[in-house]
Amino acid sequence: MTAMNTKRLTIDDIAQGAAVIAAGGLLGIPTETVYGLGANGLDPNAVHAIFAAKGRPQDNPLILHIPDESWLERYCADIPQTAYTLAERFWPGPLTIILKRKPNVPDAVTAGLDTVGMRCPDCAVTRSIIAAADVPVAAPSGNTSGRPSPTTAAAMLEDMDGKIDAIVDAGPCAVGVESTIVDLTATPPRLLRPGGVTLEQLREVLGEVSVDEAVTRLMSTNEKPRAPGMKYRHYAPKAPVTVVNGEPEAAAQYIAAHLEPDDGVICFDNYVNLFKGRPTESIGPKDDREAHARRIFEALRAFDHKDVRRIWAQSPDAHGLGLAVTNRLNKAAGFHIIQL
Repeated sequence: MTAMNTKRLTIDDIAQGAAVIAAGGLLGIPTETVYGLGANGLDPNAVHAIFAAKGRPQDNPLILHIPDESWLERYCADIPQTAYTLAERFWPGPLTIILKRKPNVPDAVTAGLDTVGMRCPDCAVTRSIIAAADVPVAAPSGNTSGRPSPTTAAAMLEDMDGKIDAIVDAGPCAVGVESTIVDLTATPPRLLRPGGVTLEQLREVLGEVSVDEAVTRLMSTNEKPRAPGMKYRHYAPKAPVTVVNGEPEAAAQYIAAHLEPDDGVICFDNYVNLFKGRPTESIGPKDDREAHARRIFEALRAFDHKDVRRIWAQSPDAHGLGLAVTNRLNKAAGFHIIQL
């Protein structure tokens, strides 16, 4: 891939951002979840360029981003009323809905599946760019495949500077973990990836929602993922991660007792003093799951700039937004988990 000069755009550069998409280029887009690597979702060549820039496996499907739910009919077939009910409640927002696709959605986006993930992001500048380009924007997270997702433009440029045409800097992401993915083609609806909309919130609207096994275990090499982020080791820094699950005080004490001299620690603010003199990243107070979600990727990414052999990580419990944070940590660790 030849290096290009990546332009830095601001939230006022909507026409320039739309022009990059319309010309088949690659654009770093801000959303409330993480920064995305966007391209024209109807142009297979542009979509293939996303995979090349990320080094992303071809069987890992992408999500189409749209400015509002009225666009669903352009790209989806057999849309159930529940899709509009969810959109009314959670869009714009961190929810991706899996629906049957129409033939105008290329195989490159869906990895050959007959379904497609649709999302309306809670970022006005990105919705304006999509509307101005008048095409859906296919976009995974804007990191090299397998690395922690970027929650700032600077973090995305660490991986993508010189590989993409432009990036729109809209400041740090408010949610900090990727969108929730719910499959409405399954009965009952199935949670494929936890995110900013919680399982409890989905059940308030949909009633019964099943949880895919891939949320809590590693998929095998011969399984075909139905949504992004299900199959591969993801979100991982260079050093191996060990997750310690359990009551927060006990988990912190366990880590302190097992630390080697060149280990790093991800912990709740409450326990930072236990690890004085060690490379430590705190992710917020032990009960503040919103803070954990906002900070987890930055914490993982920070260790790529520190000389550590291994990373120990405290994990919140799996309630509410904690399910999304534990899912990302477990994947970063390749499901190397110590359960106290």
